[in-house]
Amino acid sequence: MAVQLVNLVFDSALPRDLAGFWEGLFSWDAPFQPAFRSEAGPKRGKNRLHLDLASRSPEHQAELVDRALSLGARHIDIGQGPPEEKRVPWVVLADPEGNEFCVLEPREQYEGTGAIASVVTDALDPERLARFWAAALGWEIGVREETIVGLRPPDGRGPWVEFLATKEQKRHRNRLRFEIAPRRGKSRAAEVRRLRELGASGERGEAMVDPEGNEFSVLSPR
Repeated sequence: MAVQLVNLVFDSALPRDLAGFWEGLFSWDAPFQPAFRSEAGPKRGKNRLHLDLASRSPEHQAELVDRALSLGARHIDIGQGPPEEKRVPWVVLADPEGNEFCVLEPREQYEGTGAIASVVTDALDPERLARFWAAALGWEIGVREETIVGLRPPDGRGPWVEFLATKEQKRHRNRLRFEIAPRRGKSRAAEVRRLRELGASGERGEAMVDPEGNEFSVLSPR
């Protein structure tokens, strides 16, 4: 059995405004959808999860950056250096609530993914976390490098799910998290038990965590 990705949830102080930013930036065409939930607490530190946006050409990359900035994004430095120095070929931005995201240069790996190239999770052990989510989702590992392990969607549609090596321990509840669900006709309770056997924690589907403590929810079958 395997579950399917349904939503990528953003906790937000102003969900309607944040949704407007992302809707203005691009049309979400992934098999799973963004959901914006009210969260009163302030953002603390760098997010554990972030989005990588795909681009088709250098001109398209610049267009995406300009559009994001016009909608309220800003440049941020998370170690790659200021944008004018161009130490890396991608551009790091934050949305109006400080959620980090990257606008990537064109990469063959992400051709056909649509607007989102990947959903990236910082991981102390990328290989272990990738194996957990590969088993949970029924996806295969499509790339395995020194610092990143990526899962490719089985049908080739939509974003990759990737795990990027970090030495930073998780300290706060994630502001971005997955909602997953069994397919119709399958048992939610059975999936929760299976995920626990794979290494997840949590007795109920509404509040589970993966082997590195990243929160996710198991919804009813759909």
